[in-house]
Amino acid sequence: MPHETETALPGRSYLYVPGHRDTRHERALHSGADDVIVDLEDAVPAEAKQEARTACARLLSGRRPGPVRVWARVNSHPAHLAADLAAVVSPALAGVWVPKAEPALLAEVDEHLTALETAAGLPAGATAVIALVETATGVLRAEQLCQAPRVVRLGIGEADLAGELRLRPDDSANQLHGIRLTVVLASAAAGLAPPVGPVEISVHDDDRLRATTNVLLRQGFRARTALHPRQVRVINSVFTPTTREVEEATALLAVLDEAQRRGQATAVDPSGRLVDPAVVRGAREVLDRARS
Repeated sequence: MPHETETALPGRSYLYVPGHRDTRHERALHSGADDVIVDLEDAVPAEAKQEARTACARLLSGRRPGPVRVWARVNSHPAHLAADLAAVVSPALAGVWVPKAEPALLAEVDEHLTALETAAGLPAGATAVIALVETATGVLRAEQLCQAPRVVRLGIGEADLAGELRLRPDDSANQLHGIRLTVVLASAAAGLAPPVGPVEISVHDDDRLRATTNVLLRQGFRARTALHPRQVRVINSVFTPTTREVEEATALLAVLDEAQRRGQATAVDPSGRLVDPAVVRGAREVLDRARS
C-alpha cells in the first residue's frame, strides 16, 4: 500500500530551495508554498554536496511536522544516494523526491529507507517518495513507478526528459503533452494523487506562469514545482477552485441529490444541462480541492 502523508490534501505548490543555501531555507518555509523541497541534486555543485546534506539535516533537526511539509530531492547517482538518505531521514521529513525514477532505483531507495527508519526508531514506511519521471524508461514504466513501495505521487521533470529524448519543445511544450498524459493516466489508474507538473523557468513572467499552470490543470495535474518564492502565489491560485467554481459544484450536487431523493438517477439543472453521477464526479473533485 502507498505511504499516506500526514495531511489528507496533497500540495499544490512544491518550492525548490538549494540545499547548501541555508539562509533561504526558513524563507522558503514562510513563502506560502504547501511543500518545500530541499534540493540536494541539480541545484548543488559537486563540491557542496556534503554542505547541503548538513544544512538539510540542521533544518529538520528538532522540527515537528507542520502545515508546510519538507521534502528532500536526493541524488540518484550511487556515489551520493546513500549519504543523502542517511542525512535527511527524520520524523520531520515528509519524504524524498527521487529524480530519474525507475523501478530498480525506487527499490534501492526503499531498501535504504527501511534500514534507516529501523535504526532511527521510525515507523516502517514513514518516509514517502515522490517519483520524478525524467527518463525514457521512467515514462515507459510509469505504471510500475506508481506501484513501487512508498510512492505517493509522480512528478515530471521535462528538461532532463527532453534532453534524453532529443526533443526540442516549443513555447507550449506541445511535444511533451503525450508524456504528460501518460503520467496522469498511470497516477489515476493506481489511485495516486494527481501528478506534480514541471517548473516554469520564466521566473519573472507571472502571465506565462499562470497560462502554463492552467494548461497543466486542464491536463490533469493538480500541482507543480516552483523555482522561486514569487511563483508560489500564482500556482496556488490556479490550483485552488474559485468561489464561482465552488458554488457551481455545490449546486450540481444539490440538483442530483434532489433527483435521487425522488428516485431518479439523473436530472436537468436550471440551465438545461443534464446532471448525472458522472457529471457530479468532477464537482466533488472541485469541492475536495477547495477544502482548506
